[in-house]
Amino acid sequence: MRYTRREFGKLALAGLPAAALLESPLWAFQAKPNSKFGAVQIGVITYSYRSMPDQTAEATLKYIVDSGISATELMDGPVENFLGRPAAPARGGGPGGGRAGGGAPPAAAAGPTPYEQLMAGTMPTCTPGEGRGAGGARAGGAGPGGGAGRGRGEPSPEALAGAEELRKWRTSVSIDKVKQLRKMFNDAGVTIYAYKSDGMQKNLQTTDAELDYLFNVAAALGATHTTMELPAPGPDGTAMLKRMAQFAQKHKVYIAYHTHAQGSMTAFDEALAMSKWNMSNVDLGHYVAAGNAGGSPLQFLQAHHSRIASFHLKDRTLPEHCSLTVPFGKGDGQIKDILLLMKKNKWTFPASIELESPIPPDSDAVKEVKKSVDFCKAVLA
Repeated sequence: MRYTRREFGKLALAGLPAAALLESPLWAFQAKPNSKFGAVQIGVITYSYRSMPDQTAEATLKYIVDSGISATELMDGPVENFLGRPAAPARGGGPGGGRAGGGAPPAAAAGPTPYEQLMAGTMPTCTPGEGRGAGGARAGGAGPGGGAGRGRGEPSPEALAGAEELRKWRTSVSIDKVKQLRKMFNDAGVTIYAYKSDGMQKNLQTTDAELDYLFNVAAALGATHTTMELPAPGPDGTAMLKRMAQFAQKHKVYIAYHTHAQGSMTAFDEALAMSKWNMSNVDLGHYVAAGNAGGSPLQFLQAHHSRIASFHLKDRTLPEHCSLTVPFGKGDGQIKDILLLMKKNKWTFPASIELESPIPPDSDAVKEVKKSVDFCKAVLA
C-alpha cells in the first residue's frame, strides 16, 4: 500500500518501525473507533456491508472502522475467507448463492412509490401486503435457506460433494488462525460480541463435530454468543432448541435466536423457558414491520431485557405504512425511544445496526452505516 509523504511523515513521527509502516494496513494507524455512547454499545452486523466490493476479513474490518464502530456481530463469510475456506460449487440464484433479490424488478407504478412518498415527507398508507418494493422487506422466503436455489428438490451430486468437503475442512481447521483474526480486529479497536453462521446452524443434518467447530470459532473470536434464526414451532423446532442449548452450555457461549416477521412478545417463550443458554437476538425493525405483535418494541425490551444477548436495530414502518425499511428516524421504529430506554436502564447488551434501507446512488454501505451511527450518537449524547 502506498502512503503520501504527509501520511508517512506522521507515522514516522509516531515512532513506528519502518517495517511496520510498509507491512501494516493504513487503517491500523487510524484512531480507534468508539461507538459506545451514553454507555450504550452501538454495533453493526457485517451483513450491512454485503454490497461492498471486497468481502475479505481485512476489508470488512476497514468498513467497520470507517463507520466509526467499535463492536460487531461478525458473519461467517469474512471469517471463513480468512481461514482459507475451500471454494463452494456454483449455486442457483446468482453468484455466491446467499440471500437473493428474487425475480424481475417490479413494474413501474404510476406516481411515487410508498418509499418515495415517505422520503418526501408524506407517510404512505397501504393495505396488508402492499408497498414492499424499494425500501420494503428483505427479499427471499421465510423458510429455511431464504433466497433462490433448488427448492424442495434433491441436492445435486456436486453440492453434496462440496458440502462434504466443507464439513471436513471445518472440522480440521486450526483455531489458532481464528485467534489471529480476533487480534487483528481487537488491535484496530473492534470487539466481536457475536458470531453468525446461520446456514450451518439451522441445518438438521449438521454434525456434532461441525457444531463444536461453530462454538469453538465463536469462543476464539471472543464472542459471548452466536446467533441463528429462531426455529419454527413444532417437534423439529423444539429438538433444534434443545440441541443448540446443549452445545451452548458445553462451550459456555450463548445461542441467541433472531426473528423476522415471526417476532412477537411470546415468540421466544419456548426457547427461553428451555435453557438459560438460549437467548434473544430480536430484530426490532422486523418486529415493527410485522405489526408489533402483542406490544411495542419498548414493551418487548422491558419484558425481555434480561434475556437479550444483542438485538438488531433498523427503522421500518408499520404494515399500514407499507412495512418499508427506511433510514433511521424516518419510520415507525421508535429508534430514539429505544436508545434512550437503553441509556436510562443502563442495559449493556449491544444494539446491532443492520443496513437494509436503499443506498442512494452517491453513497455506499459504509457511509450509510456511518449516518446511523451519527444518529445514535446524537440521541445518546
